[in-house]
Amino acid sequence: MNFRKIIDLLAIILPALIIILGIVRLFVKNTKGVNGLTMLFAILLLLGGLIRFYVLGSGGGGGSNHSGPKPPPLTVSKHSEAFNLSLEAVLGNYFSMTAAFAKNDLAAVNQSANQLKAALDSFKIDELKADTLIYETALQPYGNAKAELASIIADPSMEEKRSSLNIFSNEIFALISTARYDIARLYWLECNEAFGADKPGNWLSKTESETNPYGKEDCTEMKDKIDHVPADTTNKAAPDQTKK
Repeated sequence: MNFRKIIDLLAIILPALIIILGIVRLFVKNTKGVNGLTMLFAILLLLGGLIRFYVLGSGGGGGSNHSGPKPPPLTVSKHSEAFNLSLEAVLGNYFSMTAAFAKNDLAAVNQSANQLKAALDSFKIDELKADTLIYETALQPYGNAKAELASIIADPSMEEKRSSLNIFSNEIFALISTARYDIARLYWLECNEAFGADKPGNWLSKTESETNPYGKEDCTEMKDKIDHVPADTTNKAAPDQTKK
């Protein structure tokens, strides 16, 4: 029982005792009863205590002591802050690059690609060495992504850059899935005619529907997602595999 609840109970018990004592003294010979003003004051205190305890909810009979809903629990990642920050930098620059592709802005694509290269070079992949299998599995898409990003930067035309973007996006998807990114849910989108009939192009997104970076309108479909966000923040075990 907390201190506030004890105070609320005393606000009921003490005036009740005064009232009982006053009533008892009325029937005991040679004893003066509690005067009327004191009795009235005690009754008012008792009523106030009962209202506070039962109506305002401090005793559990009514409302709530909280002024609003409880805030959601903070997400607990199984990775270090440094690892998450480095991966967030990669994703942030990747999203900037796909947005530039969607606007068909060649200069912005090159600028975002160069910033993404710096972020990818700084990615804290060594933290994955704690699990040898995960680390060795992540090395291949990580190396492939860096090589393909160099192609995006070097390709002279937007068409060639988009072809490299598709390959790069597949490698980033594999890398992030292997690393088990668990800060937010990511979506794997597809345009099934990005490079012609039945020649799809894919990209990662923060939302289920986003402007197509392959220059096609009304050609976006969610095909998969990366969802390792812990359902219970008290459980730091590795989340389930990528769900579809």
